[in-house]
This record gives sequence, structure tokens and C-alpha cells, in this order.
Amino acid sequence: MADIKPTSRSPWHWIPTLYVAQGLPYALVMMVSVVLYKNLGVSNTAITFWTSWLGLPWVIKPLWSPVVDMLKTRRQWIWATQFILGALLAAVALAIPAPHFFQLTLALFWLVAFNSATHDIAADGFYMLATTEHEQSLFIGIRTVFYRVASICAQGGLVILAGRIYRRTGDYAVAWSIPFALAAGILLLLGTYHFFILPKPAADQYVGTGPKKEFLTEFLKTFGTFFQKPKIVVMLSFLLLYRLGEAQLLKMAQLFMLDPREAGGLGLATDQVGLIYGTVGLVLFMLGAMLGGFVVARNGLKSWLWPMLLAIHLPDAVFIWLAYSQPASLSVIGAGVAVEQFGYGFGFMAFMIYMIYIARGEHRTAHYAICTGFMALGLNLPAAWSGWLQGQLGYPHFFVWVILATIPSFIAALFIPLEAEFGKRSVK
Repeated sequence: MADIKPTSRSPWHWIPTLYVAQGLPYALVMMVSVVLYKNLGVSNTAITFWTSWLGLPWVIKPLWSPVVDMLKTRRQWIWATQFILGALLAAVALAIPAPHFFQLTLALFWLVAFNSATHDIAADGFYMLATTEHEQSLFIGIRTVFYRVASICAQGGLVILAGRIYRRTGDYAVAWSIPFALAAGILLLLGTYHFFILPKPAADQYVGTGPKKEFLTEFLKTFGTFFQKPKIVVMLSFLLLYRLGEAQLLKMAQLFMLDPREAGGLGLATDQVGLIYGTVGLVLFMLGAMLGGFVVARNGLKSWLWPMLLAIHLPDAVFIWLAYSQPASLSVIGAGVAVEQFGYGFGFMAFMIYMIYIARGEHRTAHYAICTGFMALGLNLPAAWSGWLQGQLGYPHFFVWVILATIPSFIAALFIPLEAEFGKRSVK
């Protein structure tokens, strides 16, 4: 396919909006759905189990990532999946008031997750093809910021909107249908925008459907070389264990805030959770992540690995205090969440940078995608049982368990390979 118009359009015209489109569906499926189902009366056990399985498409997306290359250009996949995501979110908005809303919305969220994971493959590949190496380094932080902006809009803005509508109507089905309809409109607008604005780099070509034998050989070779890396078992153990404690806290934190005080929770309203956890918390996460990236660029990952491990895990103890004391002050709760999320953001950068370390060498794009699959697996499997476990232990003991569950990550960190200068910005 000949390139129609090889543009040199500034990345500022499309990278921010592309990563808003990438972040919004993920936040809706994995985080906002938790608050939605809690408001609609679903149990904590069912919420954490089923919403964790919604993360499966992001776990297995490396298995179908070559199909994106075979069938169409990445540019075509991007705007097409955004239109599909908009239509699916509109269907979610219509399904929320239905009698069997839980089954219907879960099925639709699964389709959203599959399309969103496909969009991620195309968007990340397009980013590599449509930018120079200098632009990739320059915009890596920008794309991360706008991905998180999408999360704030979803976990903060849309959750707050749902809470405010509920205060007026007293009907959670109505309160949640409107934010999802709004999200659908945003994705449809982004799809339209990207249809016209995305550049058409000459390198963005699809390979077609043949020869199949060569494709299969290359596909298997890519996976084979990943698992042949030295100390790959140790490195994958680190990926799976790094967030073992945080993964169990992640979904339960919002449920803990929403649960009534007599059930051990904090008894907050939906819009208060959107403000504290989905807005203040995410902003502090971003600040922590930016600081983490800065210190690693200055001194290298090895110098900061253990401080980052402590930063991501020790602030989880804030929730032990919140569970035992059950403070009523929003400022106090917000300060506790801010501390935990700042530490999470700071420590999470070590995890992200170590995935780049693992993926080095030939097939680095595919190998990084495999790493993100293990990242999603390490997040969603522990999260799936967290609601059941909290029901057995109660909130105070559950949060103590979360701290204990961080110990394996420290043990795994003792054995991982890591070059002293990796991640350090070279000085010329």
C-alpha cells in the first residue's frame, strides 16, 4: 500500500489525544466499574473476582499483537477501535438500568477490554513508527501524563459526576448511565479526530496474510528468545511479585471507602471517593512517578531500587490506620491516600523501568509487550481473591495481610540481575 501523504505533523497534535484514548477505557473497565457495581449493590467478592478477570485481554494481548500487523495499518486499527469502543460504552450506558445489568455490563466490559487491548497494541506500535528516536525520548513522559489525565477524568471526573447526579435523582442507574454515555461520546470524537489528524508514516504498513509459515516461525522465535534470556525465571518472578500486596489493595481501597462504617468501611459518598481517590490520589501518583523517573535518570535504577521498593510498600500501612481509626474527616482521609499514592507512583517507576531492562535486545517491542502481559497477570490474579479474603478477615486484618504480602517482592529483588548504570542518563 502506497503512503498517500507522508506527513511530518507535530507529535503534539496527536500523542496527547492518543494516550487519553488509551487510558480512558482501561480506567473505566478496571477501576470505575468497581464503584459502579458497588453502588448497584454487588458484593465485594463478586466485584473483585469478575472485574479482575476483565484484565485478561491485557494479559494475553502479546498473543494476538502480530495480527494487528497482518491485517491493517496501525493507523487504521487506532481510529477503528476508538469508534468501536465508543459504541460499546454507549451500550454499557443503555444496559445499566436493565434487569440483568450485571451480566450484560460484564459482557460489554469484556468486549471493551478486548478492543482496548487491541488499541494499545496499535497505538504503542504507531508511536514507535511515527516518531524519531529523539521524539520518543522527549514524549515518553508526555504520553504517560496524558494516560494518567484520562484516568483522572474517569476515576475522578466521571465518578464525581455520578455521585452528584445520584444526590439529585436518588437513582444509581440513572446516575451511572449519563457518565458512560459521556465517555462514549468522548471516544467517538477522538476516533473522528484521529481519522483526520494522525500522520501517515511510510513505515506503517501491514504485512498481509502470507507467507503464513514464515510468519509462524518468526512469531514462535520472538517468544522463544524472550524465555531464553539469562535469569528469565528470576526476572519474571520479580514482575509477578513486585505488586503482590498493592494488587490486593488496589480494588479494595475504593470499596473500603464506600462501605458503611458499621461494616468496617469509611462510609464515604461516591463523589467523595472520586475526589479523594480518583483525583487527589492520582495527581499524587503522577507526581511520585515523575520524581521516580527523575532520580533514576540521574543515578540509575540500581541506586534507587530498594528505596523505591520501600516507597511502594510501606505507605500501604496508612490503610491499617484508616481501618482501625475510621476517621470522619475528609482532609485526614485524603492526606492518608495522598501519602500512599505518592509512594505508589514513586515506587512503580522502578517496575516500569525494569521491564525496559528485561526487553532489551532484538524484538524489544514484542518483548516489552510480553512483560506488560506478566505485569497485568501479577496485578489481576491477586486482585481476584482480594474481596473474598477481605470478607474472611475484615478490613483491619486484611490491610495487615497486604503489608505481609509485600515481603516476597523484597526477596525476589535480592536475586534479579541489574547493571549499575542502567537507566542513568548519559552525559555528553
